[in-house]
Amino acid sequence: MSPAVDAAEVRRRTRELLAAHPPATTDRTDFLEARFDAGLAWVHYPVGLGGLDAPRSLQQVADAELAAADAPDNDPRRIGIGLGMAAPTILGFGTDEQKRRFLRPLWVGEEVWCQLFSEPGAGSDLAALATRAVRDETGDWIVDGQKVWTSSAHLARWAILIARTDPDLPKHRGISYFICDMTDPGVEVRPLRQITGEAEFNEVFLTGVRIPDSHRLGPVGDGWKVAQTTLMNERVSIGGSRIPREGGMIGPVAKTWRERPELRTPDTHQRLLTLWVEAEVARLTGERLRQQLVAGQPGPEGSGMKLAFARLNQEISGLEVELLADEGLLYSDWTMVRPELVDFTGRDAGYRYLRSKGNSIEGGTSEVLLNIVAERVLGLPSEPRNDKDVAWKDLSR
Repeated sequence: MSPAVDAAEVRRRTRELLAAHPPATTDRTDFLEARFDAGLAWVHYPVGLGGLDAPRSLQQVADAELAAADAPDNDPRRIGIGLGMAAPTILGFGTDEQKRRFLRPLWVGEEVWCQLFSEPGAGSDLAALATRAVRDETGDWIVDGQKVWTSSAHLARWAILIARTDPDLPKHRGISYFICDMTDPGVEVRPLRQITGEAEFNEVFLTGVRIPDSHRLGPVGDGWKVAQTTLMNERVSIGGSRIPREGGMIGPVAKTWRERPELRTPDTHQRLLTLWVEAEVARLTGERLRQQLVAGQPGPEGSGMKLAFARLNQEISGLEVELLADEGLLYSDWTMVRPELVDFTGRDAGYRYLRSKGNSIEGGTSEVLLNIVAERVLGLPSEPRNDKDVAWKDLSR
């Protein structure tokens, strides 16, 4: 980290960017590419990879200057998997060539990413995954298997993928991590319609998909270690995103309470106050977690934030439906669409209530996250496991 880069330097570089590429007259993609090249995408990333080797805390200096100038952003909700999961994993484990190839179009939003981790038989127990990657005589990997619950697969150009490369090893040790081109032959994406009516998720079938060894992240067989970086960042990005006071799920409920006094009861008053306080505590805890990230990589604390996020969203949306009484049972639109981004709080109360049911599943189930918090945060003994040293091929399935 360069001591020469301080807030004044970041501010100077941002103003130079704005002067050379006025947002009002510069093409959006051209501006974002120039911002990346100026090191103002992720200021804490290395020089040449969208950053300045500066403290992470200085990102808000650049962001404030850019917001004041009405500069375009890179639509982070649309490319959240790339920004929150793929990018830190590529930075941590990718080769120099991989970093140069993937990080710039990822950040600019020219290439959307998805995550090929969960499988029909390996959701909560992800390490039990069965998708196989076999190396052929050319050195490439041939991948066969099925993935599920894949957000944005219908939009994605690239995917982060974990597959089993050695079935003779225990399940955690025979996995490797790859970058998969979603446009390659053998990749089939099918929509999964959800309780909301939308098909935000997908299932992905991989049949003889050829992945060059140059698209492997980390050593062969070390994919579980690489995946932990992805998963920790995923939980932070889901549960620890920056929001204003009364942002997120609590906002619409508080608004309804203020504007519709005829709906109020003493019971819902008390419950709303309790949930408002809990939501504010979670918001401030997320801010503290982001400050901790300045000093290093995300830890298991992100799992605690993700747990709180899921529980609060479900309780708050449930209260909203109850508060609205008959109106809460209405649902505006069941049309099957494949959205470009996930909106937890958009649309109406019925949508928020139904969509929140997925919050305790996506990004790691609440049950799995409770184990992570117990073992890695609280230091409690782990549950007995009789499959840790058994070859994956010998496990009962």
